[in-house]
Amino acid sequence: MLQTFIIALREGVEAALVIAIAIAYLKKTGRERLLPMVYRAILAGVAASCILAWVFTRFQVTEEAYGGWTLLISAVFVLSMVVWMNRNAKGMKGEIERKLSGGGPDAPDSGSGWSVFAFVFLMIFREGVETVLLLAAVRLDTSGVLEAVGILLGLGLAVLFGVSFVRGTIRVNLRSFFRITTVILMVVVFQLTITGLHELSEGQILPSSAAEMALIGPIVRDEVFFFIAILALAGAMLLLEWRGRAQPATDRLEGAALRKARWSARRERLWMIGSCTASGLFMLMITAEFIYAKSTSELSAATPLTVTDGIVKIPVSSVSDGNLHRFSAESDGATVRIIVIQRPDKTLATAFDACEICGNKGYFQKGPNVVCRNCASAIFIPTIGVRGGCNPIPLPSSVEGADLVIPADKLFKGARYFRTAS
Repeated sequence: MLQTFIIALREGVEAALVIAIAIAYLKKTGRERLLPMVYRAILAGVAASCILAWVFTRFQVTEEAYGGWTLLISAVFVLSMVVWMNRNAKGMKGEIERKLSGGGPDAPDSGSGWSVFAFVFLMIFREGVETVLLLAAVRLDTSGVLEAVGILLGLGLAVLFGVSFVRGTIRVNLRSFFRITTVILMVVVFQLTITGLHELSEGQILPSSAAEMALIGPIVRDEVFFFIAILALAGAMLLLEWRGRAQPATDRLEGAALRKARWSARRERLWMIGSCTASGLFMLMITAEFIYAKSTSELSAATPLTVTDGIVKIPVSSVSDGNLHRFSAESDGATVRIIVIQRPDKTLATAFDACEICGNKGYFQKGPNVVCRNCASAIFIPTIGVRGGCNPIPLPSSVEGADLVIPADKLFKGARYFRTAS
């Protein structure tokens, strides 16, 4: 439950914060007419995520190619959002003065509306597919229910954080708002770009090698740095604004108007404090989870296999718990390692503990994913057994009675993947 909670929280908070920045910007600049496009984009993104996740599960499609292009397109739209915000900010003073002097309302800007729609849609869509796949992988037992609860709690807290950020920035100084949020969004652009290129390399759409994946992979997948940087910037903006904020002028107010002004100021202060506190707690949780994950990334011990009459048999009952199991066999001076794991549909996936890009560094399990030790790529468990990208190289096997049966000749052909040191 804790791992799925952290994963959902980390993925959800980033998207929630970026969308919250867009909503806060629209409210602060008097463009509330574009808010319905934001809400439509959220619903459309959730629906599209469910549909594509179903396609992935139904046809056992790997995520790398889709993920790479989506991330790069998202980076373009986030960058366009930054440009649009700052371009409109330059003329904001004149626009506000024109409205105050009785100027008519702005004409609807359909181009900006669709840009906002695409921006929000992609931010939801890029995280939504992975979240839906996580939920689809949950088993219907006590452990699975706890994992589902963890995911829903993580997403719920992410949404609450986004709401608190919007509410806490209602009266933030415009100059501070644009300066800090621009930096936050540029960090997101960098993250999306480098992650998108890495995904395309992982899917072998762009040239890649084990050395390149080992160098860039941990930077990309180590979302802790980006997560903490983004939250630290958001928290710093709110905290500095809170400390430097003057009390609202109430000299000319009395009665109900005075009470309303004081309550509004107190409410905004509470939302701001809540956002700052949440930022700190989230950073502590993610950092603790990161340190723990580092200690669990080593390869578990491999159980030796015995060949009898040209086949290897593994009791199905010993590998049907949803956890990754590692086995080994000696062949021509090489130790061949394989992994076996039960998919959510109760079938068993068998593969070599190596991939065609990263070699024989091996895999370890982290929550609902199997992770490559070389490039830190997260492999969705239902796709294990599908060739391509950083997926483990498939190994043919079959279930006969109470045993998982692997042909010895197929097993020993994998010796070429393990002739170099791991």
